[in-house]
Amino acid sequence: MIKVSLIGSGNIAQHLLRAFGKTTDIEIVQVIARTKTELLSLISEEKIVGNYDAMLPTDVVIIAVSDNAIAKVSSQITLKNTLVVHTSGTIAMEALNTFNPKGVFYPLQTFSKSKEVDFNEIPIAIEAENKEAILLLEKVAKSISNHVQQIDSSQRKALHVAAVFVCNFVNHLYQMGNEICDENNLSFDLLKPLIVETAHKILTLSPSEAQTGPAKREDTITINAHLNFLKDATQKETYKLLTQSIIDHGKKL
Repeated sequence: MIKVSLIGSGNIAQHLLRAFGKTTDIEIVQVIARTKTELLSLISEEKIVGNYDAMLPTDVVIIAVSDNAIAKVSSQITLKNTLVVHTSGTIAMEALNTFNPKGVFYPLQTFSKSKEVDFNEIPIAIEAENKEAILLLEKVAKSISNHVQQIDSSQRKALHVAAVFVCNFVNHLYQMGNEICDENNLSFDLLKPLIVETAHKILTLSPSEAQTGPAKREDTITINAHLNFLKDATQKETYKLLTQSIIDHGKKL
């Protein structure tokens, strides 16, 4: 059994605790967190500590905190010769302290505390500075996921940027669509079947094959009508930018 300690109490930390709690291959030694409240339903209170000096020996320490806090948190770890990894898609592995072997354990998914996920289906990208660390991380990752892949730092950053486009930006476009519905006394629920069908299509078609709409057809009459309808400057500029991008990509094909 591999011993793992977690640092953090946010979205990723909580989902990892749930996932590790379902496998017999991992023993959670401790969780280092400033507050216990959100973790008490996931792990016994005696395993939650707020003092880095109280950290017990473990095989792997997973830092699951915000990107800005990773370096500071890493510098406070008192253990030596223990594999320390973070879960960020962008932060360099070198941000971790130099006292321990280092690596990255990056679950590629959007996490919300109120929404459970199936970790078996979540890709986990791993990276480490030596083969021994990679093999250990691979065992940890495969204990909760069926999709584990070793990548380098450049690939991880590219993957994270791509994820921002297909997840965070898309969700913000949902927000814009929701605002337009609200402004015109329409329910956003009317768009949900369209959202679901679009998501389903991308599972079997390439993005270029799945693309539809007035920009794809270069339907200038409809495009101009939409632009005239939009009064919000940000919505209008976003519409223009994405329309032109779709047209330009169509010309490349």
